[in-house]
Amino acid sequence: MSGHSKWATTKHKKAVIDAKRGKLFAKLIKNIEVAARMGGVDIEGNPTLYDAIQKAKKQSVPNKNIDSAVKRGGGLEAGGADYETIMYEGYGPNGVAVLIECLTDNRNRAASDVRVAMTRNGGNMADPGSVSYLFNRKGVVVVPKGELTEDDVLGAVLDAGAEEVNDLGESFEILSEATDLVAVRTALQDAGIDYDSADANFVPTMQVELDEEGARKIFRLIDALEDSDDVQNVFANFDVSDEVMEKVDA
Repeated sequence: MSGHSKWATTKHKKAVIDAKRGKLFAKLIKNIEVAARMGGVDIEGNPTLYDAIQKAKKQSVPNKNIDSAVKRGGGLEAGGADYETIMYEGYGPNGVAVLIECLTDNRNRAASDVRVAMTRNGGNMADPGSVSYLFNRKGVVVVPKGELTEDDVLGAVLDAGAEEVNDLGESFEILSEATDLVAVRTALQDAGIDYDSADANFVPTMQVELDEEGARKIFRLIDALEDSDDVQNVFANFDVSDEVMEKVDA
């Protein structure tokens, strides 16, 4: 989920310890399987697979599950599904633009799940292209702060194509062109800097500021969408102030 980054970070932590852990594992495993199928099982030669495995390990997915997913994706083990990526577009409450990225082996089921979640939670489906123009595909790397300063991070990634470094409180967010994502990640590794995640995400070019009621509505919609096994990522162009976030958390 990508909207207000602090909310995404908070929710990310909760997801590991609540009932959604199994769903999270399944989505991470699916990413690995697809990455292996698309780019081969050699981690050195397949940066997408490398990142998918790193993300799964950060969330404590067992190594045997990771290895099996790589083998299934590479055709070395039976049982791999034929997944395809489908992007749905729509609007949530308060006119928030929503992009829903699905990875599915059943197009009809995915479409049905997305439509039901949207209509039951104040959203509307939109035609292809009517929402996506509000987003740019960017490389997004999240680095835990620890003892690091913004200058430390910026110095490590500037020559690799990083465009900006944002302070999210407990972590730094590095934005780049999606094509520079691997170079930025490699530069961090070369500098001995650990990172939490490295993804090509859809970043909004403009944001809708939400009050408490609006925030609750959009979070409810995103939760309903993410409850579908076929939905891998939800991107939305909302922003929630720290003050409003505290009320929602309370």
